[in-house]
Parts: sequence; C-alpha cells; structure tokens
Amino acid sequence: MIAALAFGGGAAPYPIQDPGPVARWGVPVAKLFVNLGAAGMIGALVMALWALSPKQREFDLALDVAAASAAVLTVASAATGVLTFLLVTGAPFELSDRFGSQLGQFATSIELGQAWLTTTLVAAAVTVLCFAVRNHTALVFVGVLAVVALVPMAQQGHAAGTAGHSEAVTALGLHLVFAAAWLGGLLTLVLLRSRLSGDRLAIVLARYSTVALVSFIVVAISGYASAALRIGSWSQLATGYGLLVLAKVAALVALGLFGAAQRRVMIGRMLRPGSAQVARPAASATRAFWLLVVVELAFMGIASGVAAALARTATPVAEDVSGGLARTPAELLTGEPLPPPPDVLRYLTEWSPDLLWLLACGFGIFFYVAGVIRLRRRADAWPVYRTVLWISGLLLLAWVTSGGVSAYEEYLFSAHMLAHMILTMGVPVLLVPGAPVTLAARAIRSRKDGSRGGREWILLAVHSKFASIIANPIVAAVLFAGSLYVFYYSPLFRWTMEDHIGHTWMVTHFLITGYLFVQSLIGIDPVPYRLPYPFRLVLLLGTMAFHAFFGLSIMMGTGLLLADWYGAMGWGTDALADQQLGGGIAWSIGEIPTVALAITVAIQWARSDAKETKRRDRHADRTGEAELESYNAQLAALAARDGRGE
Repeated sequence: MIAALAFGGGAAPYPIQDPGPVARWGVPVAKLFVNLGAAGMIGALVMALWALSPKQREFDLALDVAAASAAVLTVASAATGVLTFLLVTGAPFELSDRFGSQLGQFATSIELGQAWLTTTLVAAAVTVLCFAVRNHTALVFVGVLAVVALVPMAQQGHAAGTAGHSEAVTALGLHLVFAAAWLGGLLTLVLLRSRLSGDRLAIVLARYSTVALVSFIVVAISGYASAALRIGSWSQLATGYGLLVLAKVAALVALGLFGAAQRRVMIGRMLRPGSAQVARPAASATRAFWLLVVVELAFMGIASGVAAALARTATPVAEDVSGGLARTPAELLTGEPLPPPPDVLRYLTEWSPDLLWLLACGFGIFFYVAGVIRLRRRADAWPVYRTVLWISGLLLLAWVTSGGVSAYEEYLFSAHMLAHMILTMGVPVLLVPGAPVTLAARAIRSRKDGSRGGREWILLAVHSKFASIIANPIVAAVLFAGSLYVFYYSPLFRWTMEDHIGHTWMVTHFLITGYLFVQSLIGIDPVPYRLPYPFRLVLLLGTMAFHAFFGLSIMMGTGLLLADWYGAMGWGTDALADQQLGGGIAWSIGEIPTVALAITVAIQWARSDAKETKRRDRHADRTGEAELESYNAQLAALAARDGRGE
C-alpha cells in the first residue's frame, strides 16, 4: 500500500490547503483496515453459513472471528470518517466543542460523512449480533446486514450525477462483497486450522474453494468494469492509476491460477485416491495447507494494498459533477447523456449493461446446465424442454435488464412499462416450467455433517412458513395484481427512478411476484397447496381482468405520473401520449402470456385426467375389477331388499 501510494501520488501534498501527512496517509491506512475488517466479517459468516457445521466447535469460532472482524470494521470506519473530515476540510484535529460540532455536522448532514457513520453503526450492530445470534437460519439475516454495511462504501466510490454512476456502484459493490468473501474465508480457515482435523480440513477447504472460484469470477468481471469506467481508454494504462490497475490485475490472475491449483492438486494431495473422506498423514496435509495459504495471502496482500492506494489515486477519467449549461434536463436527472431517439432497431441493439443481473443470469444458466449434466451422467432423465425454457427465460431477463428496454426505461414511461410486463409475465412463464427447485433437489448432493449447502438452503427456503404463505395461490395473485397500484401510486415509483438500489429492488420485486403467480398456476416444483384446475382458470381470468383494468386506467388517465421526471425527458415526445401508450402495453401485452398460461393449465388438466384414468385402469387390472364388482353387488342387494319389501 505504501509503495502504491508513493508511486501513484495518492498521498502527495495538496498544492492548496494541504491537510497534512496524518490525514493524507491516515485515510488509506484506515481504509485498508476497513477492507480487512469487512473481509473477516463477511468471509467468516459465509464460511459459517456454507461450509461449517453447527454441531462442531468450528462454527462458534467462526462467529467469534466474524464478531472480532466487525469490531475492527467499526473502529476503522469511525477513524476513516474522522480522517476524511480532516482531509476534505483541512481543519486541524483538536479536542474542542467547535471541532466536535463541525465533525457532528459533517457526519449527519454531508453525504460522505453520513456514509461512514452508517457503516460504523451497521458494523457495530453486526458485532453485537454475531455474539448474540447462534441460530443457523437467523444468521442469514446477520449476513445480509453485514453486506448492507458495504453499501455506503459502494455508493461513494463514484460521484452521483456523473456518467456511469449506476454501473460503477454495482461493479464496486459486487467487487467489495465478493473480494471480502474470498479473502475473509481464507483468513477464517487460517484461524480455524487447529480445530480442523485432516479429513475435516480437506472437506471444508473444498467447500471454500467453491466460494473462492465464484468470487474470483465476480471480482475479475466487476474489477474490469470499474477500471474501464475510470481509465476510459487503453492509452491511459500508462498513467500511474493505470499501472496500479495492471499490478492489481496481475495479483488477481496469480490468485486465480493458485485457486485452480488448489482445486486440482492441493486438495487431491490431502486425500488418498479413491476416498473423499480419508486423509493423508497430518504432516503432508499441513504442508499442503500452509503452502496454499502463504502463497494466496501474499498475493491477496498485494491486491488489498494496491486497492487501498487506488482509492486515493487520481483517475485518468475525471468525475465532472459541475452540471454545466450544456447538460440536458435528462442528463441532469439521470446522470447519463440522452440516448438516440428510439425505434424498433434501437430497442434490439442498444446496450445498457447491469452487471448484477448479467452475472445472475450467467450463473443461473451455468449451474442449471451443470445440474442437468450431473443427472444425465447417472442416467437420470430430465426433459430437454425444461432446459430450453430456463435458458430462454434467463436470456430474456438479461436482455430486459441490460438491453434496449433498459436503455430507454428511464426516459420513456412506455419503455418502463414494457420492462415491467416482461419481468412479471414474460420471464416467469419461461422460468417456472424449468422446475429449478426440483432439479436442485435431485442434482445437488446432500450433506450429512449438519452443515448446509445449496440443496439444504433451497429446500429450507421452499418449505419455510413464509414461503408457504406467499406461495398460496390467493396471496400470490394479490401480490401480483395489488402491487401494481401500490407501486405506481406511491413514493416507491420515484425511489426506483432516482436510486439505483431502488431500481434493483423494483426488478427483483416484479420478477418474484410474477414467478409466484405463474408458479401457482402451472408450476412443477413442490408447493404446500395447489388449487384444482377449474379454480386455477378462474383465478387466472380474475387476476388478469384486474390487471387489464389497471392498464385501462393508465390509458384513460389525463394526469402525468412523475411529471417532473418523465415530463423533462425525451426528444420532443408528448409525455402524456407516451404514458397512455404505456397503459396500452400494460393492457394488451398481458394477453399473450394469459393465453399461454390458460393453454398450459388446460393441457395439464387433461394430462392429469388421463393419468388418473390410467391409474384407475391399472388398479382395476390388479384387483380384477374388484371395486366395480363390489359396487354392482351392492346395487343388486339393494334391489333385492326393495323387492322383498314390496
């Protein structure tokens, strides 16, 4: 870190109002401890949730590591906030009421100070919860809170109102979280080494290796996206910032190579051939483990130090937040230049990448195909149409979140409504028949040591009380149709336009509510309760009528939704006419998925009747028509009794 700061000039004296060496060098040093504390906190929680067993002492020790790391993060983030105040104001540090008042105003009224105050408070809460919460399921929420602590850091990494702000926030957020899981997981393994016997060490190390592989992919892609936004062109790689980026890339590539060696060589050396549970002698296993750890930590140290220095090094592409007179109203609101006027071709060719959803779709396709291949290798059948529909659904999701629709939805209400309808109706109709839960239950190996892997967490979520409530057909229909009115006629709509986190929440909400509704109608995966087929058709028609009424209300409306947003956009487009077009999209585009759902329900109904008929025929063949003969005998007895009575 010191070498990178000296090389890139990140701690050089200011030409005007220099804050002094304590602030200039103290901020990157404090941020380095922020990164290390966050890594230990998130990495230890990931290992506890994914790799370790609550039945073993290792689990509690990992939570102790998480608590201690969260405490380090708390102190380091508080120190960073104070040093940042000294850096941006140039005020000398002193123990006085005036200094305390200025620092308090910075922490509560200025966005940069609020970010570090939020990180400090959230990290303190995680510290307490890691000591207090030892329930395996409840720790998921502690882990989510730990990730939330990094959100303010991601949001301040690129100035709001500048081009590429949303992409930069997403890339930096992903980079921070997965780098923390990668480094923190390895640090947790080092601290737990004495509690892991030879066979247990190999098993846990193999599970960590999966986390490291996924983290490597995400860190590499998100790091490239962040560097591309800040460097701008290949020629800028010769600058001090560019050379530091190259040094970090070299360390990352080395880490990737050692990760591959770990999966292929190291773990194999720690286990005897032909058995995944019998360890080699302790001395050999220990040498292999420490060789791996020392090499990986060395390169992680290089990457972490350079990363801390890069945060203080001037980027080749300057962040312009001046809001000059040449900026259009659309650019002032969104931070992005107005795209070319829309047409059908541009909807198909424009590109506005959302790294989060691109990675989610890519991993979704990869793991689904890997599960299918595993089933085929053991001669288990899996219908081809399910794989085709699943991949098609995720490709459609990638296009909606990163293609032409995404490029225009901030500027045109009609594009926004098109994205909404595809997310709630189009994508789920393709994903639900893919039966991902059924595939996971069949393809992922179950664990016997009390820890929870992918299969255990998925089945736990599906069979939870909360899932049984929201998966109820009536509840799913209410969420699907009712959220339309709650979303568009409440402050939520504005939040999703102005805040990238709000936009991500919107996509997630639309996707989940649509998936639950479609699952209740044509789902293959197990659910607590399903309506009979006739009532499914009634539910579909009733919900879609409610949906159509919403579209008509938008079409016939004369008031502009978010008038100060959509009214300032466009290329001379009539905003009200575009909004009415969006209402027409909401009313009409639901017809195609509705027809597809109705046909699918009818086909499933017919197949269910056919299966029931075959079942009864087979039962009759096995019992020699015993039920029919018993019924006929009962009728004959009744007739004979009536005859005797007469």
